[in-house]
Amino acid sequence: MDNLTASHSSQSAHFETLANGLRSVVIPMPWRQTVSLSVFIRTGSLDESARLNGISHVVEHMAFKGTDTRNCQRINLDAEALGAEVNAHTDKDHTAFHIEGLAGDLPAFVAWLADIVLNSNFPADELERERRVIEQEFNEFEDDPSSVVFQLLDRACYGPRHAAGRPIIGTRANILRFSRDELLAYVKAQYTASNVVVAVAGPVDGAAFARLVEKSFGAMPVGQPNVFSAPVWQGGMKTRRMAGSGQCQLMLGFEAPSLGELNNTRHLPHVLAAALLGEGMSSPLLDEIRERRGLAYHVACSVDILPLYGQFLIEGATAPAQAEEFLQAVQQLLQRQSDGPLDKVAFARARKQLQLRSLRALEQPARRMEAAAQELFNFGRLRDPKDAMAQMQAVTGAQVQAVFEQLLQPDRPRPAIALAGSVPQRARACAEALFS
Repeated sequence: MDNLTASHSSQSAHFETLANGLRSVVIPMPWRQTVSLSVFIRTGSLDESARLNGISHVVEHMAFKGTDTRNCQRINLDAEALGAEVNAHTDKDHTAFHIEGLAGDLPAFVAWLADIVLNSNFPADELERERRVIEQEFNEFEDDPSSVVFQLLDRACYGPRHAAGRPIIGTRANILRFSRDELLAYVKAQYTASNVVVAVAGPVDGAAFARLVEKSFGAMPVGQPNVFSAPVWQGGMKTRRMAGSGQCQLMLGFEAPSLGELNNTRHLPHVLAAALLGEGMSSPLLDEIRERRGLAYHVACSVDILPLYGQFLIEGATAPAQAEEFLQAVQQLLQRQSDGPLDKVAFARARKQLQLRSLRALEQPARRMEAAAQELFNFGRLRDPKDAMAQMQAVTGAQVQAVFEQLLQPDRPRPAIALAGSVPQRARACAEALFS
């Protein structure tokens, strides 16, 4: 193809680079009778100033409200007349638009997504209506302690001055203030070919798909790659008491390694440590907190690893009267893991669970496409899934043991603590005493 400058593959995934820098990805899944198609744009809340906090999310909503040739109703009808399912989401580091339908309708789907990404004109009357919709979404978020505690945790981790400490949805004031001109200017600056990946999963011919993408996206301006700045870990405590809440939502956050380079493995012991501590009903966290003590219905441990920062997270919800016992139990579990010896059965169980999770992700179109887009945005190439699984298998028990030891070292970075809902003062004091 004349307008393609490069072609690369990893396992079954394959990508082409157009002359303007846009990448098209094909993930062959020949057993499917449907296709999943997504357009990923490397812009999200991490790319926003405080004044623009939330604008990526508003743009995502407004993209469906009118283009140069179709109004909102026509956009919806044209997709649904083909039986297609449409969705979109905004994240910290990207915005994405999705459509799924019959494989034979792929050319129409590419043109449909290209229209809303390239030609949305944000009608003023639709913007005023959609503000009310987004404000209701904001209210729903603000009324939910389990959502608020994540926002508080990010604020505790990174503070309000860095975008990593601000919510993806933005502020109410910004939602009500953004003008049509601001949306248009933001899209012009951020939605450029060097920041776009168009991905498909299904029974698709790679060369034919590349031609479809070039036809619809080939004239997109090149632009410059959007660059995010790394936040500095702060730690500390944030709380919010919420009237009417019957539970205390708790989150603990510890600094974890960033993803860094594509083949860097320094974060993998943290991934395994989180699975060992809190994945599955037999894990120490769930067995002790839920099964043996009945302190919580929901409790979990996870890691959030991004190219520029990482978080090791423990979360749960408990009755206010049991919040202190919950916190004490978590601290005791961490201390037990730190003191060792590492439970070999638990370690093998965690590694097996992560292996299954990785294999299941390979079977899920949405997961495969997003992973491919993230790899191209951050590293410019695709990783062989077998390499990632081999790296995880190479992590040793001693490396995982060291993670737990580091979490409790006196000279470690200060943990972040978030409490929301019905928050007793004694729970706050207990959290500070145990983890500050």
